[in-house]
Amino acid sequence: MAYDVIVLGSGPGGYPAAIRASQLGFKVAIIEKESLGGICLNWGCIPTKALIKSANVNDYIKHSTNYGIKVSNAEADFNAVISRSRGIADKMSKGVQFLMKKNKIDVIMGYGKLISKTQLEVTAADGSKQTLDFKYLVIATGGRSRELPNLKQDGKNVIGYREALVLPNQPKSMLIVGSGAIGVEFAYVYNSMGTKVTIVEFMPRIVPVEDEDISKELEKQLKKQGIDIFTNATVESVDSNSSPLKIQVKKQDGSMQTFEAEIVLSAVGVVANLENIGLETLGIKTEKGKIITDKNGCTNIPGIYAIGDCTPGPALAHVAGKEGVIAAESIGFLEKKFDHQPEPLDYGNIPGCTYCTPEVASIGMTEKAAKEAGYELKVGKFPFMASGKATAAGATEGFVKVIYDAKYGELLGAHMIGNNVTEMIAEISVARKLETTGHEILNAIHPHPTMSEAVKEATAVAYGEAIDI
Repeated sequence: MAYDVIVLGSGPGGYPAAIRASQLGFKVAIIEKESLGGICLNWGCIPTKALIKSANVNDYIKHSTNYGIKVSNAEADFNAVISRSRGIADKMSKGVQFLMKKNKIDVIMGYGKLISKTQLEVTAADGSKQTLDFKYLVIATGGRSRELPNLKQDGKNVIGYREALVLPNQPKSMLIVGSGAIGVEFAYVYNSMGTKVTIVEFMPRIVPVEDEDISKELEKQLKKQGIDIFTNATVESVDSNSSPLKIQVKKQDGSMQTFEAEIVLSAVGVVANLENIGLETLGIKTEKGKIITDKNGCTNIPGIYAIGDCTPGPALAHVAGKEGVIAAESIGFLEKKFDHQPEPLDYGNIPGCTYCTPEVASIGMTEKAAKEAGYELKVGKFPFMASGKATAAGATEGFVKVIYDAKYGELLGAHMIGNNVTEMIAEISVARKLETTGHEILNAIHPHPTMSEAVKEATAVAYGEAIDI
C-alpha cells in the first residue's frame, strides 16, 4: 500500500498531523501500536484530569460546611474514581477513531519501523508484517516515564504514571520522587483521597521550572493540605522486600533518612521512544535522546519529519499538536497544496499548566530570567484574597504575577497560582503573540467579578495604578 503521508504514532501530535495532511488533500495513514490518542488521551493528560476532578469534588464535600451545606456519610470510592477515569480515556480514544474516519485516514494498528527512506514495515500484534510505501513520514512516537538507575520501575512497588492511574487498591502511603507537573498532580489526587503522601525533590524547590514565587506558594499550599515535602534530596535505594517499603533518602547535608511507604511513584520526567524504529538505518540525526529537526519539523533526511516528545521541544501536548500541524503544512507547501510556508512555532511563548490544587499556569520569562537577560522590570502581583470572585468561590489561595519590560511595556511573562488559572493563561499567550503592552492590558475591559480580572489588577500594581489593593 502506498501513501502520500504516513504518521507514526497517534498521540496529540500525530493525529492532528494526520488530519491536517488529509485536509490538504493527501492520502494519509496513521500507525499506532496501542490505542488511538497515544499517552495523552489514554495514560496522561485526560485520565489524570479526570482523577483530579474527582479529587476536587471530594475536597468540596469535605469542606461543604464552608458553603453552608451539610453532607453526611460521604466517602471516596477509589475503584469507582479509577473506573471513571478509564471510561473517560476510552471515550476520548473513540473520539479520535471517529476523527480518523471523518477525515478518511487509514488506521493501521501495529509497530512501525523504517526500512528505507520511502518504506515502513508494520508488525501487527499477531506478528504478521506488511510494508507500506510513503513519500513523507511524520515520526510522532512520543515518550514514556523516565527511569533512574537506582529506581527501576517494577510496576508493583516502584511505579510510573501509567500504574498510578490504575492501581487496584488505594495505598495507605505513597512516596513520590519528583515534583514536576506529574508528581504534584498525583500528590494532590492521592492525598485528597486519604493516602499519606511524601514528595522528594532533587532540586532546591518544587516545580523547579516555575517562577520562584510560584514554587514557594505551591509548597506552602501542599504542605497545608498535609503533604510532606523534602527538597535538595535524592532517593538512594528502595528495599522492596520489606512491607511497607523502606526508602533511603539522602539529604542536602549528606545525612540519610529512612522513609516508609506502600508504593514509590517515580515522576522524574519522560524519555523519548526512539528505539527500534529504524532511525539508525537511515542515519536520522539524534542528540541527547531526541530527534533533531529544523523549524518545520524536518529531520536531516528530506521527507522525514519528527514532532512532539521525541524532539527537543517542551514535552507538552499542545506543543506536539502545533508541531504536527506545522509539519503537515510544510509538506503541503512543498507539494503546492498549501500557499505559504507555515509560521514557525515560538517556543518562547508556550503556556505551561499544572492541574493540582491550587493550579499553576505560566508563560514567558520568570522574573529571574528577565533580570538575567538585562531587562529593567515592572513587576505586579495581585493576590486572589483581594478578588471578589475568588472570595465568593472560597478559593483565595494564590496570586497572579506579571512581568513587564519597563522601557517598552512588553509583557515578558506571567505566572499564576490559584483556582482555574490554567484557563486564564491563554489571555497572556494571545497578548504576547500580539505584542500587547501593559497599558493595553490596563485599557482592555476585564469583566467583574471574575478570576481573570486579576491579570488587569496585577498589571495595575506593576504600573502603580492599583485600585483594589
